[in-house]
Amino acid sequence: MVERSASTAPANAHRGAAATSTRVIAVANQKGGVGKTTTTINLATAMAATKKSVLILDLDPQGNASTSLGLEAAQRAVTSYHVLLGEVSLGEAVQETGIPGLALVPADSNLYGADIELVDMARRETRLKEALAGAVGAFDYVLIDCPPSLTLLTLNALVAADSVMVPLQCEFLALEGISHLIKTIEAVRKGFNPGLDLQGIVLTMFDKRNNLSDQVAADVREFFGDKVYKTVIPRNVRVSEAPSHGKPVLIYDHKCSGAEAYIHLASEVLKRERDMRAGA
Repeated sequence: MVERSASTAPANAHRGAAATSTRVIAVANQKGGVGKTTTTINLATAMAATKKSVLILDLDPQGNASTSLGLEAAQRAVTSYHVLLGEVSLGEAVQETGIPGLALVPADSNLYGADIELVDMARRETRLKEALAGAVGAFDYVLIDCPPSLTLLTLNALVAADSVMVPLQCEFLALEGISHLIKTIEAVRKGFNPGLDLQGIVLTMFDKRNNLSDQVAADVREFFGDKVYKTVIPRNVRVSEAPSHGKPVLIYDHKCSGAEAYIHLASEVLKRERDMRAGA
């Protein structure tokens, strides 16, 4: 489903002549299994369907975003690992997907060693930001799928990002982890990236049959207010099946409840972005 771009430039073919600044959104939560990758690929697909040019940057050593877009391990000769270490430019790592308007920088298990390799490198916290500077104007949006941990990989993503989106599973233990992430965002804002904003919190895996889901949703909305998206992503078997077919659920089954929810979420995200630009 994914093809290597013939160009070493950051996929400028996606954009028209009147390109504007690229917005970078880190999709992050140090707790695994919350729907982070699922949210990244389906939100990106829905945004691309609105004629936005979108790049997914897979920064998770598990490479689930790459797998979910149909990219086999053998096709990942150049990845985000090589970009972080400065071995290639961002444009050399970009691959086209079979989805119009959506491109990918894949990831593989080499990223597991990146934290150790980055420790002694100069500008270790800003390497991704520097690499992404070459994408300004090439895409409308870059969505970074972060690893489920607070490592140098995640730090690089937060330093490079304009804002952070937090997928939050509707269960009690998920509430404990988000406080650590918010503290990390504050620390990054103070130390490295003063413009970093909390773009929003998206409630995932919502089970309407479970009273706990309602309670968690209510607690999160009470604490974070309008930072929580109105759209809630339901538990949906088609969403779970889609990655095994190498497709976003919007391609796999665009009529299912999960696909419809991500379409609504994209609409909310883009509205927030428009409001933000208007108020800038």
